[in-house]
Amino acid sequence: MTDIGFIGLGIMGRPMAEHLIAGGHTLHVSSHHKAPDAELQAKAIIVHPTPKAVAAASEIVILMLPDTPQVEEVLFGEGGVTLGLNKGSIVVDMSSISPMATKDFAKRVEKAGGSYLDAPVSGGEVGAKAATLTIMVGGPQASFDKVKPLFELMGKTITLVGGNGDGQTTKVANQIIVALTIEAVGEALLFASKAGADPAKVRQALMGGFASSKILEIHGERMVKRTFHPGFRIGLHQKDLNLALQSARALGVSLPNTATAQELFNACVAHGGKDWDHSAMVRALEIMANHEVATS
Repeated sequence: MTDIGFIGLGIMGRPMAEHLIAGGHTLHVSSHHKAPDAELQAKAIIVHPTPKAVAAASEIVILMLPDTPQVEEVLFGEGGVTLGLNKGSIVVDMSSISPMATKDFAKRVEKAGGSYLDAPVSGGEVGAKAATLTIMVGGPQASFDKVKPLFELMGKTITLVGGNGDGQTTKVANQIIVALTIEAVGEALLFASKAGADPAKVRQALMGGFASSKILEIHGERMVKRTFHPGFRIGLHQKDLNLALQSARALGVSLPNTATAQELFNACVAHGGKDWDHSAMVRALEIMANHEVATS
């Protein structure tokens, strides 16, 4: 049994925390950020007033937060994790944040006496609940080996990619692929529907060929059935593509189709879609075509 700090009990974080509890571990959580509800408090958790207090009681501290500023605040702000970190403790950031900021955060955590893993995930709420997340890790081998049994309680595909920042770089690459594939599926089904074919049957046919993908399977069905409740919110995917485009500028790399996907997300947000599932990118394409995928 390990004393684990867990900060960030949101859509993804809560089921991940529950898997750790089910694995026999004691969780230390903070009332400072997303306090646990009564149902979660009834389980094997101890509530502390600050991230600092969580860190002081824990061997490993896991973060699952929305964006880079929140991670920085929890780690280094007033009452932050690094102020209570025990020597040799491991900070594991499973949020999706800036790869460049991550490298700086790792150095600052090491200076405070701990080690750092960036371990963003893919798989969404479904993967978090089913403990089938893909976990992309950057950091020292020894720290990864120690935390891997915890990762195995939350995910299925777990890879140490390289040093600090490489996990976040992998997640950004993942989000580029996902966004562009959603856009491709949306265009294909919109084209088929506008041409008079049944988009549900077109999707079914394509599932047996080279165009088959998880996104065609899951998000293609969402497009046809108009089930755009999240899932993974457009606002969060926008954040991830911002990270991609900011990093690309810093690296001198052009990502033209990533920029196009971001503009389609922007159009959805302009129509009130910040909290739609990211499969609803298709709605931006539908607005331009004046036609819905589900319309025959």
